[in-house]
Amino acid sequence: MTGAVRLEPMSERHLEPLLSVAAAEAEPGEVMPPVEAPAGWSHARREAFRDFHRASFAGLGGPTRTQMYAILAGGEVVGMVRMTRRDQPGTVETGMWLGRSARGQGLGGAALRELLNEAAAAGMRTVVAETTPDNTQALQVLGKSGAELRYDGEKVYAEISLDATPPAL
Repeated sequence: MTGAVRLEPMSERHLEPLLSVAAAEAEPGEVMPPVEAPAGWSHARREAFRDFHRASFAGLGGPTRTQMYAILAGGEVVGMVRMTRRDQPGTVETGMWLGRSARGQGLGGAALRELLNEAAAAGMRTVVAETTPDNTQALQVLGKSGAELRYDGEKVYAEISLDATPPAL
């Protein structure tokens, strides 16, 4: 299954499978913004997860300026990747998460490559991301995808030019 992924725009049909993966294989802080709710995957946090994803169903032209995609491997939802319009023309920010059982199999890199294709098709020229120096898997995926990495204390900023020749993987 290494690298074999498909992205599908997030919709109601992906929401419950995605929530199931999140609740079983990720911490809330890894997959959604912080909310005031009891610890863990409480009912309130599950509702906030659904609301967070539904808010972006309208895509890049919608109020959140975000297009989210379910990451599918072997026909199953294993995580989510997104792109959000930035104020700079032609630029989107990306972020991704995978359930623990899907990590370390090359799926993150494959999902990012698919997202770069989606961003280019949407007329974007640059994809940026932000992570931390200890997120070695993200740094590896970004580096292999041709990102220029800039370290600034507790943050690492990545920039991928869609005008450049794609790296040989």
